[in-house]
Formats: sequence, C-alpha cells, structure tokens
Amino acid sequence: MSSVFEQIGGTGAVDAAVDIFYRNVLADPVISHFFDAVDMDRQIGKQKAFLTMAFGGPNNYTGKDMRAAHKHMKLTEAHFNAVAGHLQTTLQELQVPPHLVAEVMKIAASTHDDVLN
Repeated sequence: MSSVFEQIGGTGAVDAAVDIFYRNVLADPVISHFFDAVDMDRQIGKQKAFLTMAFGGPNNYTGKDMRAAHKHMKLTEAHFNAVAGHLQTTLQELQVPPHLVAEVMKIAASTHDDVLN
C-alpha cells in the first residue's frame, strides 16, 4: 500500500497544503501571534519537510522534535485544536479524499501530547 504522502499527491500536494495552511493560521487571531517573530520562509520549509516525513515520504526533516520545538510556547488545547482545524480545512479545500483527511488527522492527533508538553 502506498504512503499517505503518495496518496495525497506527493511534494506538490504537501507544498500547496502548507502554503494554504499558513495563510489560514496567520489570519487566525487565536494563534497568529505565535508566529510574529518567526522567519516564515524557514518555518514553511521546516513544516513541508516535517509533513513529508510524517506522511511517509522522504525524510529530509532536520528540525527539533515536537516536544522540544514547542516547549517554550505555553500552548493550550485551544491552540492545538485551532491548528488541527486549519489543517483539516486546508485538506478539504484541496479536495483530499475524506479517508486520507482522516488518516492525516490521526497523524496530527498523535503529536498532541508532545506539542502540549
């Protein structure tokens, strides 16, 4: 069986999803402030590499693990849910089939405890 990465359309699909995802995140007053001092080009590159790896594609991710990357942020359940919601909406906007959206959301849910420390 092919990976989620292959099933959603590979690099092009991940690139499009991350671009739309961050456009939505940066427009959300609940979470946009977390990115005020972030180099967004660098962040987008790291996110594309992370999702590619998380979805079973080539592993070129060199960033911190989830817990280390988020420990200083004092994130809450509401923050996690806002980000997860933007991910789901992005995938639906890109017309990713519902069974793959569910698979991606399961992968996202698996990061919950590490992201919230």
